[in-house]
Amino acid sequence: PAWQGGWTRFLLRSLPTLTVLKLLHLTSCIFKEHILIRLIFGGLPAFRDSKLFIKDLHFDGVPVRIYLPRLRSASKWRGVIFFHGGCGMYGGIRSHERVCRYIARESDSVVMSVGYRLSPECKYPAQNLDCLTAAVHFLKTAENYGVDPDRIIVCGDSVGGTFTANVCQELVNRTDIPKIRAQVMIYPFLQALNFNLPSHQKNAFTALLSLERTVYHILKYLNKDCSLKEALLAGSHVPESVNLKYRKWINPDLIPEKFKQDYEPPLPTPCVPQVHEETKELFETRFSPLLAEDAVICRLPEACIITCEHDVLRDDGLLYKKRLEDNDVKVTWYHIEEGFHGTIGFFGYSIFSFPSSSKIVDHAVNFIKGF
Repeated sequence: PAWQGGWTRFLLRSLPTLTVLKLLHLTSCIFKEHILIRLIFGGLPAFRDSKLFIKDLHFDGVPVRIYLPRLRSASKWRGVIFFHGGCGMYGGIRSHERVCRYIARESDSVVMSVGYRLSPECKYPAQNLDCLTAAVHFLKTAENYGVDPDRIIVCGDSVGGTFTANVCQELVNRTDIPKIRAQVMIYPFLQALNFNLPSHQKNAFTALLSLERTVYHILKYLNKDCSLKEALLAGSHVPESVNLKYRKWINPDLIPEKFKQDYEPPLPTPCVPQVHEETKELFETRFSPLLAEDAVICRLPEACIITCEHDVLRDDGLLYKKRLEDNDVKVTWYHIEEGFHGTIGFFGYSIFSFPSSSKIVDHAVNFIKGF
């Protein structure tokens, strides 16, 4: 595909393929897989930024990094709460350092990046709880950082998009803190009921995040037996009653026709009660925000959803877009034709970056600047 550009060519030209494979195999023998991926995912430290004050703090025990513009504004700044992606097991404040700095500089906002605990060391839902704790603290203390509490946007990529949706849903009924003004979800993961949507089929073998790796990471994140992977891929974890209940929201018929080329409806698979019992967390709204009731969805803040064509999770974003619009929530949608899952992880790395990386971050910045 067109998105497999200069970075791949550079890597393959720099080191013989066999050497790369040997190196990865050797390293994976020394480290556990998730430790190895964290080392890669962490990225390189960024240089000092003359336009920002950067502070490392703890909000009720949760590590956060605050990016404040050095140039004082005539009025209060808008605030951005950022949740990084990485399957809930990888990444951190440093992995998305360049993205957060860029958002702070270009949108003239105070950005708070959340360093939530990672699985498998810290079991689900510790990640959701950390994100919620940090968000509530920032909403309560926004004015301490020169932020207008009525202009706070929540933003995240991949599982960070899941946390964005979850935090917004959790806070819709809170009256003791300011309301979140808007939400930005970049190729979010939003449901674990149906792994046979058009984008799952089309991008089943896409690099960086294949369909099998998606389900594998879900099980690892939840500290489940990874031998359940085939059962989840087949849909054996979903009872027919649950399928019937959520078919109105999770259904390939709801995907626009232009995204359903070569789609083949899967054969029905009976539920295996033991598998369902073992994976009940998949049906919680904090894990699958797409399952939230209309009474919650209709009260959510304005949204920006960014999807990528070469992404196994593309249709999660499309289905959530429809749900929000059906409930009269305003949605701004950007679709990146050459984009792929994880592309903003390359943002800010010069020749290693992709055009889609910059497009996504610029779309997010332009949306944020509207508040």
